[in-house]
Amino acid sequence: MNMSSLEESQADAQLLVDGVRRFVQAEVAEHLNAWEEAGEFPRRLYRRVAELGWLAMGYPEALGGTPSPWVLRNAMTVALARFGGSGGLMASLFSHNIGLPPLLRHGSAALQQEVVPAILRGEKISALAITEPGGGTDVMSLRTSARLEGDEYVVDGEKVFITSGMRADWFTTAVRTNPKDKGPGGISMLMVPGDASGISRTALKKMGWLCSDTAQLRFDGVRVPARYLVGEEGTGFKMILTNFNGERLSMAAMALGFCECCYDEALAWARQRKTFGTALVDHQVIRHKLMDMKMRIESTRAWLNAVSARADADAKGAEWVAEVCLLKNHATQSMQFCADQGVQILGAMGFMRGTACERIYREVKVMMIGGGTEEIMKELASRQLGL
Repeated sequence: MNMSSLEESQADAQLLVDGVRRFVQAEVAEHLNAWEEAGEFPRRLYRRVAELGWLAMGYPEALGGTPSPWVLRNAMTVALARFGGSGGLMASLFSHNIGLPPLLRHGSAALQQEVVPAILRGEKISALAITEPGGGTDVMSLRTSARLEGDEYVVDGEKVFITSGMRADWFTTAVRTNPKDKGPGGISMLMVPGDASGISRTALKKMGWLCSDTAQLRFDGVRVPARYLVGEEGTGFKMILTNFNGERLSMAAMALGFCECCYDEALAWARQRKTFGTALVDHQVIRHKLMDMKMRIESTRAWLNAVSARADADAKGAEWVAEVCLLKNHATQSMQFCADQGVQILGAMGFMRGTACERIYREVKVMMIGGGTEEIMKELASRQLGL
């Protein structure tokens, strides 16, 4: 990227950040606590975010999208996490970013046109359905089956921990189409309409991400047109592995934004809260806590920018995959540290519902587990590096 292009990207990123700040202040902040208590946010918010152009970022123009480099997508993600301070809001609003990539990379043009444009307009909701009870990260143990009968697949099985699962209109679903192949070769990807007969949904209660609807799904003889198969039979496992890279990079950006959110709230509190006749920030120990937070924020930002630049330059490979894994760990560990320090600085207020630090403190663990646990990230990174 030349200097002119870099300056243009930075200017565009700043415009995005300013737009996100205004949006959160005007349309989110005063409602967020109520949405958290309700366990969901209004569906109209999808259309609103679509109007702002954020749902379409990174998608082809032919499908109603706006091609965008990672530097811009990350700017939006970091800003929404920083000023919104809610992982639940972001997880559901942008669940299409994990649900649609397999379809974009491998689906037929006709299937893409049928599914994607309405989602990018905020009219429909997309979810990814891979994880199963007892399976977790072990995708090869997948048991949900899809047998071909004429021009339809018949789907039977269960999925769990599905973000946007209670109201999704499309499920990008991992299924086993070859029951004789118990390994990766038997796994395929299928688009399942949310209104198909035989789907039942059960809402799950969680420690964090409270305003994100999360569900356990059951498929009982669900009939899906054969044309909803994504790519070819037996190629689903590779799609899943590829899909994780983008998800993990986005989660690192989210984690950075949450670090900044905790820092902002802790600093504001330290400046206005007085103890023993002086502001908290005048105490050396508090200033040092804030600097420890700042140190982790800036290291995460630098690493995120470097890894994203390689992605935008299409300089990917095994080493890049390893970096994404390790970056995700570093970013979520930074988030954990900043949330902990933020709560400590806020004291009793940090223990109260309604503060950003308290909410983010509860959301740390899903960020460290979702998209691949810390342990899996380390193991995958070591293998990518040939260790």
